[in-house]
Amino acid sequence: MGGSGVAIGGAGGLGVVAVVLIGMFLGVDLTPLLGGQGAAVQTQSGPRDLSAEEQEAGAFVSTVLASTEDVWADVFPAQLGQTYQAPVLVLFSGATQSSCGGASAATGPFYCPADQRVYLDTQFFAVMRDQLGAGGDFAAAYVVAHEVGHHVQNLLGILDESRRGAQAGADSASVRAELQADCLAGLWAFHAQDGSGFIEEGDIAEAVNAAAQIGDDTLQREAGGAVRPDSFTHGTSEQRQRWFLRGFQSGDLRQCDTFRARQL
Repeated sequence: MGGSGVAIGGAGGLGVVAVVLIGMFLGVDLTPLLGGQGAAVQTQSGPRDLSAEEQEAGAFVSTVLASTEDVWADVFPAQLGQTYQAPVLVLFSGATQSSCGGASAATGPFYCPADQRVYLDTQFFAVMRDQLGAGGDFAAAYVVAHEVGHHVQNLLGILDESRRGAQAGADSASVRAELQADCLAGLWAFHAQDGSGFIEEGDIAEAVNAAAQIGDDTLQREAGGAVRPDSFTHGTSEQRQRWFLRGFQSGDLRQCDTFRARQL
């Protein structure tokens, strides 16, 4: 689980044990939820029981993460001739510490290239559902897959290149990197259609709706302010939807090259 030990004894019941075991086998670091040493900033002073919602979140993101590992483990050698190295997904409650700095519910999900971990607050799915109008399991799966997309970019050296360009603006390197991560999330969804029933009817619509609800223009409009393209960092709702669908409809990494695209 990313190098952090977890003391199961006394941590509070079979729910804790079950979720910790999920983490051990599927690469999810649940230490921050348990008050262990994996988090430098804690909202609680010691170990505690996981809530039913946290247990459900842990199990769900573990399933999604396992699927991304399977897909990228196939795509990397098939399309790149390389071997995929999976990231660790860190679930935390309230606040924790990453190699890229502090993480809290206010920061939202993010990927830290310094430790190759994806950080996700357990309450974010509820925020998506209740505040952003982006509910549904696959909406949450899209978020996880998007952050794993940043890990793919890091493995390919794209993140380093993108940081050398403008970090805000409708045509910035930041927007191009984020839209590419959306496309990579769609590419994952394409290859996850393996007949196992993991992707069901209506799932892609949930992901597309989530992409729409977290576009820069939509978020700025919902906040009551003017839409300011010069401050965009992730792209418009229409762009995020379109690039996700481009990856989903093609399954081809070459179709996700936002950095050479003339029109985003």
